[in-house]
Amino acid sequence: MNESIFEQIHNEADYLKLELSCQEMANLSIEKSMNEDSLKAVADVFGYLQKKKQDNIVSTLLRMSRLPLKEQKTFGNFDFDMLHGKQSDSLKELPSLNALYAHKNIALIGPPGVGKTHLAMAYGHACCERGIKSYFLKATELNQRLTEARKYGREASVINGLVKPSCLIIDEVGHCVFDKESTRMFFDIIDRRYAKEGANLMIFTSNKGPDKWSEFFSEDDTLLCAMDRIFDYATVYMIKGNSYRGRKRETITLTAGVTPSLPKNTI
Repeated sequence: MNESIFEQIHNEADYLKLELSCQEMANLSIEKSMNEDSLKAVADVFGYLQKKKQDNIVSTLLRMSRLPLKEQKTFGNFDFDMLHGKQSDSLKELPSLNALYAHKNIALIGPPGVGKTHLAMAYGHACCERGIKSYFLKATELNQRLTEARKYGREASVINGLVKPSCLIIDEVGHCVFDKESTRMFFDIIDRRYAKEGANLMIFTSNKGPDKWSEFFSEDDTLLCAMDRIFDYATVYMIKGNSYRGRKRETITLTAGVTPSLPKNTI
């Protein structure tokens, strides 16, 4: 059933956090002798303000996410046709964000250049477009942040900051080694996110399978617990194949040096 013009104005005003009931708007229209065109103009103004607020929210979320803004990685500019396999269609379900609402973590595993980071960033970007907070950082940055937090006594603040985003993306697991203290902090983040209410998930990318991750963390009960929390309910995409970076590259071969003189014709 289509909403009335008064319901439309009420809903748009409500999004703008303005108290304007359908009855109040109807009474105002009677008081001001507003016709249908006048009411539609009011609805258009509220609709414009609602859209402007939505755009500002998305813009703010993208700036805070640490996702690239200049060359944005989205599902729209990802070439899904480059990935093949019997279950390749499951990748095309990522834009629905069903994993986020199902609290189902995602791991994208494969060699460099097969689109892991692009897909992870695209997921975060899609979250921001829907008004959902996302945050992206590389594993090396996470390691450094945890180390500095211990150094300056900011452990609680850093951990809280990484628990808050609904979508937390950790890129390139396996490019650094976490010591025991950082591993414990890492586990604390995982553990608290595991119990977090509302839509949330973590996305990991790596060129190493989860069974190899112990090489990059201090292997003890803490790590085992963290791994259990990560993969207790998760989807792991194993992407094989060669890098498709530079597939549009043009190669031109030239020879450097002095051009040899051509012999003069003799008569």
